[in-house]
Amino acid sequence: MSPALDHPWLPRATCTTTGCVCTGADRSTPLVVAARIALAVLLVPVLPLLAVPMPGRARLQRGCCRAVLRCFGVRIAVSGGPIRNLRGVLVVSGHVSWLDVFVIGAVLPGSFVARADLLSWPALGPLARLMRIIPIERASLRRLPGVVALVAARLRAGRTVVAFPEGTTWCGRAAGRFYPAMFQAAVDAARPVQPLRLSYHHTDGSLSTLPAYVGDDTLGASMRRLIVARRTVARVHVASLQLPGADRRDLAGRCQAAVRDDRGHGHSARADAARGVVPA
Repeated sequence: MSPALDHPWLPRATCTTTGCVCTGADRSTPLVVAARIALAVLLVPVLPLLAVPMPGRARLQRGCCRAVLRCFGVRIAVSGGPIRNLRGVLVVSGHVSWLDVFVIGAVLPGSFVARADLLSWPALGPLARLMRIIPIERASLRRLPGVVALVAARLRAGRTVVAFPEGTTWCGRAAGRFYPAMFQAAVDAARPVQPLRLSYHHTDGSLSTLPAYVGDDTLGASMRRLIVARRTVARVHVASLQLPGADRRDLAGRCQAAVRDDRGHGHSARADAARGVVPA
């Protein structure tokens, strides 16, 4: 990154491919790998349908996201509270990989706030555009208010928007803090926030860093790790819904605590209600 684009508030992760990404997982057979590649080829002609307004479009998006995950041997396990059918909800999660968009899209379809260069990536770029991703330039503070205003407008219109408030990817073993800027959209639109705890695991239940997209990793290398692995399980835990309140920093803190599961268990229901927490 050039110094002109650098600034003190740019989110940075300390994760690296050599230090964090473990590649010793069980591998799929060549036949399974070939079947995954064939599924990916068959899926490509279907993707343009995501751009067509139609009844049941959310269901179609969910199905396409699940098909993309199958191409990489990823299965989803959902736990926690119910997925509420509310209009105009900001969904937030920790950020591990480009794969996060498809995992969450398979559970809670909506618009995503994602890195702008995702739109230019081969194969994934066209799908990102069809999913109406809101591009964000991490190195440009001047454009951030416009992105927040667009997210707030979509929330007011009753749309679901997904954002990754860490601002960058971490390996999954480590994590960053939730920056408050994107939560301003929920405060401005007076709409609730749904935190999700997202993690990736091997078939034996141990934490997997295979999907991590960190450091000097490349998209091709990240895809290859997943497509040859025997199986990856994406666990999505639906945490307690958070009411916006008036302070974006407090809202960001509550959502980070919900995602990290470090809020503790000593809070009474009355204290939770005062802090704007709706039980899952």
